[in-house]
Amino acid sequence: MTLALGIESTAHTFGASIVSDKPPYILSDARARYRPVKGGILPREVAQFFSQKAGEVVGEALRQAGVSMREVDLIAVALGPGMGPALRVGATVARALASKYNKPLYPVNHGIAHIEIARFLTGLRDPLVIYVSGGTTTIASYLEGRYRVFGETLDIALGNLLDTFAREIGIAPPYVTGGMHAVDRCAEGGSFIEDLPYVVKGQDVSYSGLLTAAVRLVGKGRSKSDVCYTLREIAFSSVVEVAERGLAHTGKGEVVLTGGVAANKLLNWKVEAMSRMHGARFKPIPAKYAGDNGVMIAVTGLLAYKSGVEPVALEEAVIRQRWRIDRVDVPWYPMTLTG
Repeated sequence: MTLALGIESTAHTFGASIVSDKPPYILSDARARYRPVKGGILPREVAQFFSQKAGEVVGEALRQAGVSMREVDLIAVALGPGMGPALRVGATVARALASKYNKPLYPVNHGIAHIEIARFLTGLRDPLVIYVSGGTTTIASYLEGRYRVFGETLDIALGNLLDTFAREIGIAPPYVTGGMHAVDRCAEGGSFIEDLPYVVKGQDVSYSGLLTAAVRLVGKGRSKSDVCYTLREIAFSSVVEVAERGLAHTGKGEVVLTGGVAANKLLNWKVEAMSRMHGARFKPIPAKYAGDNGVMIAVTGLLAYKSGVEPVALEEAVIRQRWRIDRVDVPWYPMTLTG
């Protein structure tokens, strides 16, 4: 049995997890999430919060798993993409543990980890990937050793659109509860209006114009529920449209939805309906693992280890804030932890 410690610190969540290559696989899942009192997330405040919580979270992950650091076989850490100050905390903790306990260190791309935990938990081996989060909106598919990007956002990401709009019109935080975003709650009873732009450019989506127009409409006195309903329908439908093109183009028989926004019930329903129309299999990822977590980092590190990827020297474990998924070799594909 091989044990991996995974450390996640790319955005608002510091996560640590112990994962095994044998059932039950996920042995622990500890997290501390930074929640601002008001406004958006300030990277320096997140880093300070992470610095205070890191030892506690790693200790809790080990306690839940019932193992010591000496029993861990490797350490995996998310080194990008993400917020620099937050990433540096995770990288520092991982390097220190690897040095003290003489453990191999594996750098993990945060986006690849979202894809790999979705493949692992859903059992979908070769899917079209819809990766939607606060910082990413990407349609991707595996080809010749890497995940290739079929389409993506040209400006802001889907999660950022929803959070920023909710904040601008005064309906959040909190943003998400029970698979519903603040925009979902606001949209209840709303009707579609024709005043907002639907922007799909080739294989890509654009949300900045939609955000500006929606905030302006609310400022002019239009019903918040109508604007929320329309913004949500346009945002979700546009990314599903691009995914549908990707599915037709690649001929994949499976579709997976991952990333923080993958916890949204309505988006899951739309993706499932689109997949069914094309005879493709869709299975939702458990909402608990849609957002950022240490489990996905440990899973990906284990896959790299088991496929013969060499660990990095401590001095080479540097953060890469703009590390794209299509710049990462994936030699284990289509293997998952289950074989």
